[in-house]
Amino acid sequence: MTVPTAKDPLHGVTLEMQVNALVARFGWVQLSKLIAINCFKNDPSVKSSLKFLRRTPWARDKVEALYLDSLHGAAHLPPNDDAVDPWANSRRNKR
Repeated sequence: MTVPTAKDPLHGVTLEMQVNALVARFGWVQLSKLIAINCFKNDPSVKSSLKFLRRTPWARDKVEALYLDSLHGAAHLPPNDDAVDPWANSRRNKR
């Protein structure tokens, strides 16, 4: 017997899982550049982002699209360099 597969690629993936994965990959700074919404720019947190995204369908659509692109290894998505080196910005500003 075969197990039926869902046609929806987001089946079983919660919005919280998507936000956490995007933050892990890009960080808040890069995520706010990729999706320009205030919940990613001003004092970002997963909790505040989820609250906003659940009430705002257009923003949720953008997060879901970016999550799917990141799953498929889209070449146009830059990795988060600042996540590797948290002091990178401070060094750039002092030069």
